[in-house]
Amino acid sequence: MTHRFPIKEIARQAGLGTATVDRVLNDRAHVSPQTKLRVKAAIEELRAQEAQLAACGRRLFFDFVVEAPSRFSREVKAAAEAILPQIGTAVCRPRFLLQDIMEEEEVVAALRRIMKRGSQGVCLKARDTAKIRDAVKMLADARIPVVTLVTDIAASDRLAYVGLDNTGAGRTAAYLVSRMLGEGQGKVLTTRSHERFLGEEERESAFIDALASARPELQVLAVQGGSGVDFETSRLLEKSLKDVRALRAVYSMGGGNRSILRTLDDHGLRPDVYVAHDLDRENRELILDRRLDFVLHHDLQLDIKNAFNAFLAFHRLSNDLSERPISTVQVLTPENVPGRSRPD
Repeated sequence: MTHRFPIKEIARQAGLGTATVDRVLNDRAHVSPQTKLRVKAAIEELRAQEAQLAACGRRLFFDFVVEAPSRFSREVKAAAEAILPQIGTAVCRPRFLLQDIMEEEEVVAALRRIMKRGSQGVCLKARDTAKIRDAVKMLADARIPVVTLVTDIAASDRLAYVGLDNTGAGRTAAYLVSRMLGEGQGKVLTTRSHERFLGEEERESAFIDALASARPELQVLAVQGGSGVDFETSRLLEKSLKDVRALRAVYSMGGGNRSILRTLDDHGLRPDVYVAHDLDRENRELILDRRLDFVLHHDLQLDIKNAFNAFLAFHRLSNDLSERPISTVQVLTPENVPGRSRPD
């Protein structure tokens, strides 16, 4: 693995020990594939950031800890890298820990490692649990600010939340469903990736309340779990759809929409309205194919910019807090998807 960076620098970027990095670089035994990927990613990140190091200013390390399917994590990383050139008050160097599924203990262990090696800020997308709240407090007590992304951590010492207005998104989904459906009874399927993601809980609660007010004759069938991963999402849906005969609409809050649609097809279910979240690559293809009717989207680059601004303000390197930290939902249809041509 060719590189031009000191082992200590690669280790710091990857969040690993120097001995581990040395084993990877020299292709020695007893190194996991995941560790090799972390070292490779660290070298790529250092190369991408090298041009910034020539700039004047303080050097800050920010850590992104994100539990999300790779289709969303890629969007987070791309947004962060797109924002970096816009930051002139400091040289900001992000480090990424992105996993499809992170159990509570894994998140806590990751945050402890970050505290041990040091960081100027943590951008966190994780479940809302007591142990994770305690870990956020631990970082705050160590003067490491935490900004939650897309989904919040309740009653915690986090510095700020950046991301979508989740309650507003749930009400918007209910409005679209209630207006698009004709008269009659039936079921509306709601799907969440995990019961402990507070943002999705807020979406679902607002959706159910608004739909009950507008269309009380519709019955909500709520399915939770699967982490937005295809196989697990399908498995959970299979159990829930056995006795469903009339499915009028779907509100998908946690992703995995290709898998959801495939499972619905297997059961002969064709909802009249399908509302999803986030214009990632998968959802872009699905809405252009008109398998999705609406995608509730928000400006992820603005979210990341607000996170960086919060960190810089915490360290008294910026006063740029003019942007509203909560993103307003954008309703996308097959007719107004940005850059409507299909991706290659």
